[in-house]
Amino acid sequence: MNEFTQSIYMNLAQIPKGRIISYGQLAKLAGYPNHSRHVGKTLAKLPKDTTLPWHRVVNSQGRISLSGDSFYKQKERLEKEGIAICENGKIMNFKQVIMQ
Repeated sequence: MNEFTQSIYMNLAQIPKGRIISYGQLAKLAGYPNHSRHVGKTLAKLPKDTTLPWHRVVNSQGRISLSGDSFYKQKERLEKEGIAICENGKIMNFKQVIMQ
């Protein structure tokens, strides 16, 4: 595992339940500002049985970026943590749940 991936995983693991972070914020937190697309690609390669909270990462507009079954899986997991989401994937209380 390379240093970038290791840093992303380590920081992702620390996002608390009921909170979210954007791809760009996670990249910056991991020490790689301006690498938000790489964060998305890295998360897409996670094993299906991962325990990392990948579902707590959304785009900078406060929307779920995934589609199909992955969209519904992320939406369901976030809702179980108390995060309200519109049908179009927009986080309703984005300003209150986003990590600063």
